[in-house]
Amino acid sequence: MNKHVIALPLIVIALAGGAFLYFAQGDTARLPPGADVGPEPAFTSPRSEMIPTVNIAKVKPWKAGAAPVAARGLAVARFAEGLAHPRSLLRLPNGDILVAETNSPPRPKDGLVQRVMNYLMAEAGAGVPSANRITLLRDADGDGHAETRTAFLTGLNSPYGMALIGDTLYVANTDALMAYPYKAGDTRIAAKGRKIIDLPAQAPNMHWTRSLAVSPDGLLYVGVGSNSNIGENGMESEARRAAVLEVNPKTGYSRIFASGLRNPVGLAFEPEGGGLWGVVNERDMLGADLVPDYLTRVEFGAFYGWPWNYWGGYEDRRVQPQRPEIREYTKRPDYALGNHVAPLGLSFAQNVKLGAPFGNGAFIALHGSWNRKPAAGYKVVFVPLKDGETTKAKPIDVLTGFLDAEGSANGRPVDVTPDAGGALLVSDDVGGIIWRVTKAK
Repeated sequence: MNKHVIALPLIVIALAGGAFLYFAQGDTARLPPGADVGPEPAFTSPRSEMIPTVNIAKVKPWKAGAAPVAARGLAVARFAEGLAHPRSLLRLPNGDILVAETNSPPRPKDGLVQRVMNYLMAEAGAGVPSANRITLLRDADGDGHAETRTAFLTGLNSPYGMALIGDTLYVANTDALMAYPYKAGDTRIAAKGRKIIDLPAQAPNMHWTRSLAVSPDGLLYVGVGSNSNIGENGMESEARRAAVLEVNPKTGYSRIFASGLRNPVGLAFEPEGGGLWGVVNERDMLGADLVPDYLTRVEFGAFYGWPWNYWGGYEDRRVQPQRPEIREYTKRPDYALGNHVAPLGLSFAQNVKLGAPFGNGAFIALHGSWNRKPAAGYKVVFVPLKDGETTKAKPIDVLTGFLDAEGSANGRPVDVTPDAGGALLVSDDVGGIIWRVTKAK
């Protein structure tokens, strides 16, 4: 058995306060590879798991000079390294790159379930304390490597989403949307900032990331994930969660723009059609072949099913009481990305110059599964679009090789964004690296 992967039917975990047993059913995927991807994915019957399958690729950091594998015709190099759990990225108009060095806020340590989850997070490389800062990276000489690095904003609370409107930088902490004054060329912001709105962050604050996108008319869209898998922490703790919020940054007025989205992480406006799109992490514990994570247009007033339904109306019978009357109002997503691939970053190809076949579509970072056998995700893919719509075309691998031959995770991709020269930057939280993908010379 692979010593670098936890996939045992019985795991003994020793924690403070004593040892306990943790059982995993070990469900294995049965669908053919690729059948769970596209606008019409294949489905199997749900297999309800009392405790989820555990298949964690243990962290084994990149060796010096090692890198992921770029697609044919592309090359990859290190833009910056030695970062503390780098997650979301934002390119400023002058070409500077902001990266949120961040992680989950402190989690409760009491209770069997919470202790198991904390252990699993640590094994997956997500157990480190949050640096709670945004770092500025600058490549002034244009050689593809950031020679300047400064602590741009500090003292934050698990920051994630970032957006610039005029001379104001907006940052989505896990519990609040904040605004800071920005001047082009600044390498540090010392201002305290002002709160625009509070964001839901009640304990246990599962799905803590708060993504941000800005519309052409200057409204902000905040992705807020659910506080549970399927509502088991009580629906009262899900208020304004599993949703995308629309915020007027000038007035502070906010409303639910779309709902029923279990964990909408990456948000971006598609340049051709102008609409808001997102990538969503779906529910767990229905087996390795359910439920597909997805890419979709996020439409105003639309309901995408969580927690009662998935993929346009398949009932999740674990959720009680059932709500059969809402099935006909459940919006079907546009494009399945695969089961348990954990999509996080989303960027459209408008400002990326990698040549064919990467000219019209969406770049998506698949962070990788912790609860599926075989492991899924752990790569960056490109989903082709035509006239602003998804097609039946399969995703194209852009960057692979984040898992080594033994199944250990050298890194895990998180966010994707173009740099000033048209290269694609990819944050790697486990590796502590920002990768830069270019056309091969």
